[in-house]
Amino acid sequence: MFESSQLIIFITASLALLLLPGPAVLYITARSANQGRVAGFVSVLAIEAANLVQAVAAGLGLSAILLSSALAFDVVKYLGAAYLIYLGIRKLLTKEESSTNQEVKRESLSQIFWQGFVINILNPKTALFFFAFLPQFVNPEKGNATIQTLLLGVLFVFLAFITDNIYAFVASSLAERLNANANFQKGQKYFAGLVYIGLGVTTALTGSKK
Repeated sequence: MFESSQLIIFITASLALLLLPGPAVLYITARSANQGRVAGFVSVLAIEAANLVQAVAAGLGLSAILLSSALAFDVVKYLGAAYLIYLGIRKLLTKEESSTNQEVKRESLSQIFWQGFVINILNPKTALFFFAFLPQFVNPEKGNATIQTLLLGVLFVFLAFITDNIYAFVASSLAERLNANANFQKGQKYFAGLVYIGLGVTTALTGSKK
């Protein structure tokens, strides 16, 4: 169904996009630095689960329904932005534990997963990306276009899972080395909170589907 040269070009283009830090990477690194390697891994699972849903929607043509409506696009965009800003404000307002107990109150892994999933599923730019990117590598003469799109989407999500885990590992490893520093421990909360708010504001201010 796919020629080797076609797959090589797709993988190269995908890795070039994935290795450039974007909103998902910033979210994952903030989560990893703030709550450790396992939290980072769960965040990656959440982001990629949402990516997979978006890729399948693009392959089946469902995302075209969202992208064809400026109102639906904006509603989803602002919901996602509001949720990110809410998470950021909540993080900034969280009170630190006493200095004798250095452990910061940690969110459960299920909370981390669903937060990441909701954030990415409510990002219409992700739907727009898959809708625009995947068809460029589809050749109807080589087989069913829908199946090709779905397979390319799964491959992209697999590559993203690898690259995002690298970012999560690096961020959590650096945080572990710096955890002995009291100022760094305090800064983790503000870093994560400001990243969430920044991503929310950026999402809200991005242009419409046009």
